[in-house]
Amino acid sequence: MTAFDAALAVLAADPNLGSDATWQRGTGPAIALRVLRSSPDQLRDAFGTTLVQATDVLTVPIAVLPDVQAGDVFVLGSDIFTVQHAERDAAGVAWRVLCQR
Repeated sequence: MTAFDAALAVLAADPNLGSDATWQRGTGPAIALRVLRSSPDQLRDAFGTTLVQATDVLTVPIAVLPDVQAGDVFVLGSDIFTVQHAERDAAGVAWRVLCQR
């Protein structure tokens, strides 16, 4: 485990930052894990008008979940998130998962 892996594990375990979640692919078994959740707004242009669109981004340790694909589902409390896109961070320790509610 690298220092980055250890730091991410500490952040995810923090009750003020991390959230309990489950991940599931198709009809496979659900896996319980901790994630970091953020909901940044993105600006989009539509027909010459700027729109603000809320997004949901999860940071998931690769050590806990080595593979994430579009269509996978994360459940955080009563919120259900469907993965639209997942990419590895520059250090290779976490997934940056873009989701749709």
